Amino acid sequence: MSEAEQALSENKELVRSFFEALSSGDLDRVASFFDERTTWTVCAVDILGAGTYTGAAIVEELLRPVRGLFEPGQPTVAIKNVVAEGPWVAVEALGRGRFRNGAEYENQYSFVLELEGVTIRAIREYMDTHYAAASVTRGTAETPA
Repeated sequence: MSEAEQALSENKELVRSFFEALSSGDLDRVASFFDERTTWTVCAVDILGAGTYTGAAIVEELLRPVRGLFEPGQPTVAIKNVVAEGPWVAVEALGRGRFRNGAEYENQYSFVLELEGVTIRAIREYMDTHYAAASVTRGTAETPA
C-alpha cells in the first residue's frame, strides 16, 4: 500500500471511530475528535440544530440537546459508505433511534468531514430536513402520532 493509500485508509478509520463514538452517546469521547476551531454545520434552515457550531458548542449546544430528545444511547448512526480524497471524507449513513415518547426516527444522512491529522476540522451534515422537522414534532408530542 502506498503512503497516500495508507493516509486515506487512516482517514476513513478515524471517521469510522468518530461515528462509533457518536452512536455510543459518549459525548466526552466525541469531543476528543475536535478542538476549539472545529466546526459542525447542519446544512438546514428552521429545524432544531440548524446552523454552525464551533469547538465546545458542538457538544453543548448541538449534540447534547438533540440526543436529549431520544431514549438513552440513541440515536445511532450506521455508516453505509465512506469515500476519502486527501483530507476529505464523505459518509453516507442511516440515523435511527426512538424518541423519549416512543416515536421512531429513521433518516438518511450525508456528512462531509475535513480532517487535519487526527482532528476533525469541519463537518457538514445533510439530511431530509422535512422528515427531520416532522419527526421532532412527533417525537416531542405527549403521545406520538
